[in-house]
Amino acid sequence: MAIVKPFRGLRPPKELVELVQSRPYDVLDSEEARAEAGDNEMSLYHIIKPEIDFPVGTSEYDERVYAKAAENFAKFQKEGWLVQDKMDMYYIYAQTMNGKTQYGLVVAACVTDYLCGFIKKHELTRRDKEEDRMRHVRVNDANLEPVFFAYPDNANLDAIVARYVQGEPEYDFVAPGDGFRHQLWLIKDMEDVDAITYEFARIHYLYIADGHHRSAAAALVGAEKAKQDPNHIGREEYNYFMAVCFPASQLTILDYNRVIRDLNGLTPEQLLDALSVNFNVEAKGTEPYRPQKKHEFGMYLSGTWYCLELKPGLCDDSDPVASLDVSISSKLILDEILDIKDLRSSKRIDFVGGLRGLNELSRRVDSGEMQMALALYPVTMQEIMDIADSGNIMPPKATWFEPKLRSGLVVHKLS
Repeated sequence: MAIVKPFRGLRPPKELVELVQSRPYDVLDSEEARAEAGDNEMSLYHIIKPEIDFPVGTSEYDERVYAKAAENFAKFQKEGWLVQDKMDMYYIYAQTMNGKTQYGLVVAACVTDYLCGFIKKHELTRRDKEEDRMRHVRVNDANLEPVFFAYPDNANLDAIVARYVQGEPEYDFVAPGDGFRHQLWLIKDMEDVDAITYEFARIHYLYIADGHHRSAAAALVGAEKAKQDPNHIGREEYNYFMAVCFPASQLTILDYNRVIRDLNGLTPEQLLDALSVNFNVEAKGTEPYRPQKKHEFGMYLSGTWYCLELKPGLCDDSDPVASLDVSISSKLILDEILDIKDLRSSKRIDFVGGLRGLNELSRRVDSGEMQMALALYPVTMQEIMDIADSGNIMPPKATWFEPKLRSGLVVHKLS
């Protein structure tokens, strides 16, 4: 069962939300954050990317940077840029991209559920990134940014959400940059709050869609606080961390594509010959070719797009990891032909999220920066859940969720 609870969120006043809100800390670098914040002292970047308050080049891991985050967080509360709600509640967070809206419930998820595996993950985490986020949670005593969960569709939760979103939202704005619409509603009625808690308790597992390092950090700090508290009883706020939970069927996963710097000493003709061993190779012309189905790839090479279709019998579709197109392309193209063994560390490969479009792949090859590009068919949410259920891990750079959650709409304090 999934244990969730309502909480007293810390939020911007309605008239300030567009000044406070930001992109997540991990989708932009320090200089991009500095540019986006500009002279806006209310930007959440001053808390989640506080190195922008120091001279250019200051490490985001500098001890002074973490201290500055806590100082700025206190300032936001003192100035009334973040104000705590007076009662526990749930929140509905809606995102609209390209005419499609997904509706998530903002909840306090249970640390124990994460530690015991009732909150399932599909990616490995790095200890250095975990420790960075742990330090951030510790100094602020809060979850400044939510993690992104999926849950199996639930008609009763859908009905509650549908009823609320007929009313006026608390927040409603179009974010700069991505142009996506973001809305927030408050669920204060105790009957509805109890119903949401009950319905989640009937769901066996929650799945991390995005935010594995934030999830790990939040849970580890919560467990740390429990050990340090001599009066711990299990109901303290630090036993929970903030998540936005979406029905799995509503989520959009975009293609996560690859661009490669060299052909491992092969000529384009030799590469095509090598590919033809495992793939049916068909030239498609100069217009970008988007894969139409699983086990089909688009490739851009020397000004031409190709369709690469995996030959029959080369994949065990009963294996949830080996049958992924990211696994197939990594093994049969990147590893066996191009000698790219480790996607996490190789400098010969880069990755392009599907929001950038296939023209971005053509551009990077045509510029001479890269020699070839691979366009992949997107992973499905069902594949992610199947892999998480099996206890396996997705290959690196397999999923790209859009739209990203905006930060600063709700903050969860741990005490």
